[in-house]
Formats: sequence, structure tokens, C-alpha cells
Amino acid sequence: MKAETFDMVVAGGGSAGLAAAVSAARVGARTLLVERQGSLGGMATAALVHSICGLYRLPREKNAPPELANDGFAAEFARRLCAEGGAEGPVRLGRVDVLLHRPAAFAQTADQIVRETRNLTVQLHSEIVAGDADSLTLGCRGGVQTVRAAAWVDATGDGVLATLRGAPSEIETNARLQRPAFIFALGNVASASLGDNGRLRLARRIVDAVQAGTLPESALGTHFRASPQPGEAFVTIDLSGGEDFDPLDAGSLSALETQGRELGAGIVALLRRDEEFANCYVAAWPSRAGVRESRRVLGRYRLETTDVETGAQFNDAVAFAAWPMELRENTRGPKLRFPTGDEPCGVPLRSLRARDDDALFLAGRCISCSHEAQASLRVIGTCLATGEAVGFAAGLKSIGAAEDAIAVRAARARFAA
Repeated sequence: MKAETFDMVVAGGGSAGLAAAVSAARVGARTLLVERQGSLGGMATAALVHSICGLYRLPREKNAPPELANDGFAAEFARRLCAEGGAEGPVRLGRVDVLLHRPAAFAQTADQIVRETRNLTVQLHSEIVAGDADSLTLGCRGGVQTVRAAAWVDATGDGVLATLRGAPSEIETNARLQRPAFIFALGNVASASLGDNGRLRLARRIVDAVQAGTLPESALGTHFRASPQPGEAFVTIDLSGGEDFDPLDAGSLSALETQGRELGAGIVALLRRDEEFANCYVAAWPSRAGVRESRRVLGRYRLETTDVETGAQFNDAVAFAAWPMELRENTRGPKLRFPTGDEPCGVPLRSLRARDDDALFLAGRCISCSHEAQASLRVIGTCLATGEAVGFAAGLKSIGAAEDAIAVRAARARFAA
């Protein structure tokens, strides 16, 4: 079977992969974007993550207006999503600003941008089944195909492409691994019932149900949030996955999905005993649970916990990480660690390049960083920014142009304008 050749291949069509593929195509690289789901967006669509975190800097003062952390594709995507009625905000939640969005609208906005982008081919329902230093084998229901490229981007979240190419990676111990999210949509909900008092009342009911043995202890971190869509709400649960949870194992992931739906159904049954929620129902289950952490590929620089804490700056920075370290090492909800200063941490291009593979670039949650730093870098807003940077760098390399941080920043300025 003859291999099809591209300038660049991006594996994974989440927020990072989308940004990488569009950016590479914009600088003239003939690009293939491969995604295993039926839509682009990754966690923002398949896992129903309905808030875009990391788009905005932490407010310098209590009443300071929201300020974008990264210009370029991240700002462009947010702007378009809002213009098309698919997002609301930014909304200030304590010390952070987030953009609330509808996952279906996120997928549609991604489709629109792809349609407008020359040099870009998108292949959905395609999984990486094999690969080496020279090629990649993709599988779909109709068979397999082989593709070649001059540059590769791993935006799979799990370092799948990097592993097939022999790149070393690391993974946290099970005891500290970020717990997966299970998010589902709830229909026929009055927004007023999810105000501050309403959420506190629901939290109390869940605590009572856990103490009574009606719900498992993993329900204690359940969070409710009204959707931009009238009558809809999102319910977020953090799942433990069990003592032997492995985010790369099919058996563990299968158990995670059924555990999430079972627990979600139990929570809905509890809600329906309340007069305000008597007619609510599950409007949508996620296509997959939201794995927050698995492999982290070793790059040319490992972004460390102290870098994020102190707002470290680098000469080759190509993006900024503005979200606090959101640690979810158990099912009780997030533990936020905020930086000590006002400046967001720079993300160096070296952290987005595989250590020993000149043709391999990294984007999204599997970039080179510590466990704690990843808890900041993995959010959607930052993934849009790192994806764009990698797309420019890898795209420029694939067509024989300069690929350093200066060239990446110049490309961002050009297309942001």
C-alpha cells in the first residue's frame, strides 16, 4: 500500500491539535489532522468540559477587567465562539476568569475554521495503530492507511505518537495521578435553582446521601453549573478509577465509563426527589470520560513546579500558562495552588519539542513538565496557545523555514493581526 505524504501530521484533534493543524496550514504546510472521535475539540466536546480555563491572566486586582493571557489563535477562537452565540463570559469565579461555552458550539466553530483553512485535511474516526520514525499507520472501519511527513505533532494527550516513535515519557504514580472527570448534561433545570444557595443545598443533600450510604464517597466532589443554554446544567464528578486505575488501559477506561454513568444516574435519582428538580433528566452523557493526566513526554526542557509558581520567563517562550495549578489527586474537588507573583509562566519552545527526535513536537497535556506544572498547563485555553505555537514551529520546519521561537512569535503576530 502506497503511503500518502504530507508536510506535517497532527495526531489528536482536541484544542491543542486543532490549533496546531490550523496554524501549520496557515504558514503553508500541507497538513493532516487525525482524530479518533467524530468531532474536533477533545475534552471540550467529547468529555463535555464546558468552561475554557486559562484564556485569561489572573486578575492583578479584585475588580480588574479580564485580560487575555495569549493573543493569536486562543483569542481568535474565543472571539468567534462568542460571536456565534456559543459562549458566555468571561465569568469571574473567585480569583479566576473562565469562558463558559456549549460543547456542541465548540465543535461547530472548529468545523467552520477548518473549512476556511487551505492546506488542511481532517480525518475523523481514525486511530493510530502503528508507527515508527518514518511513517504512521492509521486505522478506520474500512481498513488501514500509511502516512509520511517531515514533521509530526503529538496532541493525543496520552503521548501515543511519541511512544510509537520511541520517545521516552513519564507518568505519575497512581496515588497522585490527577483523577478523571465525568461530566454530563442535565435537562429541564431552572437556572435560579443553581444559584449559590441552591448549590449549597445540593451539596448538603449529597453529603447526607453519602453518610446514609445511598451514594458512594466519590460523589462528595460533585459540582453543578448552569449552562449558557436555558434549562440546561452540567454536572461534574471526579472519579477515583480505583486503586489499580491506569489511564492507558482499556479495562480501566471501560470501568471508568460505566462507573461514571452509574454514579451520574444515582445523583439524578437523588435530585428528582427535590421539587425543583422533579422533572430533570440526563440530556447527554459524555462520549468519553475526561482523563486529565497520563503520559508526559520528555522534552528538551522539563517545565518545573517552581517555574509555574514563580512565573518563570524564558528567552524561547512561545505561550503563557495563566491558570493556577489545579490539583485533583482525589475525588473531593480541586486544590488550587496560585503563583506567588503577578506574571504568568512562560512556556518555552524546548518543552514542546521531544528530547531526542528533531521531527517530533508536543502540544496539549502531554508536553514536557512536572506533575504539578501539568495541572496548570493542561487546561483548554493554554492548550490552544501551545498548540498554535507548535503548529507554527513544526509547520515552518516541514517546509524548510526557520522554526525557532522568534519565527513562532512572528507568525503569531502576523496571523493575529
